[in-house]
Order: sequence, then structure tokens, then C-alpha cells
Amino acid sequence: MNELEIIVRLDVMLAMRKMKSRDLAQAVGISEQNISLLKSGKVKGIRFETLAKICAVLDCQPGDLLEAVTDTT
Repeated sequence: MNELEIIVRLDVMLAMRKMKSRDLAQAVGISEQNISLLKSGKVKGIRFETLAKICAVLDCQPGDLLEAVTDTT
């Protein structure tokens, strides 16, 4: 059975909104390093509260930031 992998599309949404990671970090109240880790997908989880703040700032839905794809490896 193929497993699903979650791909973070935060970089795409930031580009669409013409916003820098630094500005998002300040608006959400988390560090730039945490935004960078989230963008790269190197996090094991995200608090719903943080996800909600990111969505509010970027005017988007969680599904715009996260995508489930089949892992073919």
C-alpha cells in the first residue's frame, strides 16, 4: 500500500501574496527559523492555533498550504 506524504506549499502561498517569510513570522508571532522549517517540511507537526494564524494572515485555507500526495518511494 502506498503511503501519503504531506507536502507544505507555504512558499507558493507566500509568493502568491508577495510576502516575505520575515513578515509572516512577525504577523503570526513565531520565529523566522520556524517559518523556514515549516516551508521546508522539516517539522513533525504544527499547532492548529499557528496554522489558523498563518491562514488568517495569508487569507487562505489549510488546504492551500498542505497537500497530501502518494509517496511512490
